[in-house]
Amino acid sequence: MSVAWHGVFPAATTQFNADQSVDLDTTRRHLDAMIEAGVRGLIMLGTVGENCSLEYGEKLDLLKATTEHVAGRVPVLTGVAEYTTALACRFARDAQRAGVDGLMVLPAMVYKADKREAVEHYRAVARSTSLPILVYNNPVSYGVDIAPETFVELADEPTLVAIKESSENPRRITELINRCGDRYVLFCGVDDLVFESVMLGAKGWVAGLVNAFPQETCLLWDLMIGGRLDDARALYRWFAPLLHLDTYPKLVQYIKLAAAERGYGTETVRAPRLPLIGEERQRILGIIRRAVETRPEVLAAPSETRAR
Repeated sequence: MSVAWHGVFPAATTQFNADQSVDLDTTRRHLDAMIEAGVRGLIMLGTVGENCSLEYGEKLDLLKATTEHVAGRVPVLTGVAEYTTALACRFARDAQRAGVDGLMVLPAMVYKADKREAVEHYRAVARSTSLPILVYNNPVSYGVDIAPETFVELADEPTLVAIKESSENPRRITELINRCGDRYVLFCGVDDLVFESVMLGAKGWVAGLVNAFPQETCLLWDLMIGGRLDDARALYRWFAPLLHLDTYPKLVQYIKLAAAERGYGTETVRAPRLPLIGEERQRILGIIRRAVETRPEVLAAPSETRAR
């Protein structure tokens, strides 16, 4: 199975009303803004989308509303982050019926599977649906590491087509290519490692801060892919303090605060997460506002000079 997945795929936020109910209208407007900026796909219900804080039915309602609204403009993927393999398979099938174009599959939540268990989990989900799958490897957050040699073992599953590599070890990009060739489409999954990952061969970026800085994120990608490396480095260095926000346990609150500050939705999160307060909130706002005040000149370049 082959897919044309490449470029920036936002790990999109799920917007909530003040009472913490899902705000579909604001979510849709936010997705429109990112599509207009040039993203090449959308990932709903990832970590940033607060997957594990939504009820099963809410997830499917969100996916149906999203796929109907996006209407094929870009591919729509959904996170699959359930507590058991059986439930992950069920959700994969239900998500396919809701109209999504692909899945981003995580290991089973809470339990830390060993290699054999993780392989069987991914095989089961892959065989439960005909959708293409982006395997999300994030041992830092989830405690399960899908190593390059394991992806060699999984290469016989045709629907496992891509890898979101979030081990925070850029060496993995080279190791995956050396072991697997072009069998998988490789995505960077850590915002502040994207430059390094693209230089090593990543073809896509599952991005977090794109929720707040969509034009800047897409421009950075275009500059890197277009070979304008001096401009790309300058933009990346400016962007770095913001991109670091993607690497903390409170990345959801940080990204939602940044998005709200930029006019994209609100910072409302669903408990047990709580909005930022006090010194922490002021510190993160300071990072965001300093970045806005010091935008580099390349951001003012006419759009026609930007590679697309």
